[in-house]
Amino acid sequence: MKKVITYGTFDMFHKGHYNILKRAKEYGDYLIVGVTGENYDIGRGKLSVNDTLATRIENVKNTGLVDEIIVEEYLGQKIGDLIKYDIDYFVIGDDWKGKFDHLSRYCEMVYLERTKGISSTELREKSFKNYNIGVVCDETDDNEIVKEAKLVNGFQVKGVYSPQKEISEKFKEKYDLENIYYEYDELIENSDIIYVRCTIEKRVDLIRQALKKGKHIIYDPPASYKASEIKELIQLAKENNVILMENTKMVHIYVFNQLLWMTQGGLIGDILSFNCSISKNDEERSNLFYDLSSLTLLPMLKILGQDYEKSDYMVTKDGDDIEFASMNFVYPNARAVINVGNKLRVDNQLEIIGTEATIRMKENWWRSKSFSLYKPGGSEAEIYNTNFEGNGFKYLIKSMSTMLKNGRIESMGVFEDESIKIAEILEEIHEINE
Repeated sequence: MKKVITYGTFDMFHKGHYNILKRAKEYGDYLIVGVTGENYDIGRGKLSVNDTLATRIENVKNTGLVDEIIVEEYLGQKIGDLIKYDIDYFVIGDDWKGKFDHLSRYCEMVYLERTKGISSTELREKSFKNYNIGVVCDETDDNEIVKEAKLVNGFQVKGVYSPQKEISEKFKEKYDLENIYYEYDELIENSDIIYVRCTIEKRVDLIRQALKKGKHIIYDPPASYKASEIKELIQLAKENNVILMENTKMVHIYVFNQLLWMTQGGLIGDILSFNCSISKNDEERSNLFYDLSSLTLLPMLKILGQDYEKSDYMVTKDGDDIEFASMNFVYPNARAVINVGNKLRVDNQLEIIGTEATIRMKENWWRSKSFSLYKPGGSEAEIYNTNFEGNGFKYLIKSMSTMLKNGRIESMGVFEDESIKIAEILEEIHEINE
């Protein structure tokens, strides 16, 4: 019996998919189809997939051509599959020609010509609504939104505005944008989504103006260190039925969700200690301390909750800026220590100690690909990781795409009460700093 295998996403199943399967079947007696899993697709940056895995499997099954369906879950799985299923022919579309020649040692490679004039990409482009993103900024660094937005179907950065004319012009040239605006109202009018990338002093007013005109918002958090202003923006977003989303990419990365599952699900036992530190020196951005603190406080609140019994803060200033702060939180059965260095250097790391295991993340833990799990008596750490490219902005935009598609305005990444609680903590520190 001759066995044939082929792989694909099979999104928005169409005639081209059917033709590939039909012709693949002709090469043998038994056809196996590998359908890419959702985690694998997202991990490798393929974020434009429309149909669920269950739907894609069902569509392949309904052709009546397939003898067995498997799920492709990770990079490199194909070699194992060829050996496991004793494959005679690997059949794939000719747009992959040459890419799988190294597999010819295991079986015969066949590249089939694809059906002309139809593809999942073309179908998505016709069926998806397009969203223009406008950036309001006070520096020429885009935080990679221009490049990463293009990776999510229907999203693209189209224009820029800055209160400083020369920054707008440099930004437009640097990222080859279509439009430059010299008035903020013009950017708002010509955009569906506004990305607010300005220092904390300017954020609330810029967000407020765009929300009142019914625009979706992505902003570098926190929007403010005043809880009352955060509550005002949340209410404005609800009144205008638009999304107000923090640019906290960490919560949209799979490895962080793995970490939350392990800590919240009791897989490391009762949590005894949470230690987190971060530092960055950026002379061009004032009050960077609040941005860094927002990033460190969020995982603490997600893992340990908001019901700490007391807190205290030690703050060191350099002029008007906070250059270092140590934040200590006492929970009923745990302690949390957060160190933030603005100008002063501290090691970037995250450590969570439980009664049954310890989790550690090093370096840029807020956009890490992995974390290590240490168990008592274990000689080696267990490593948990996912594929992850870029800085994570595309995953945030994909989440926004899902929200828009489903008519949901409240983010499941950073909850409203978490944003408010972070602002309350920062407000306390700000009062100390005054």
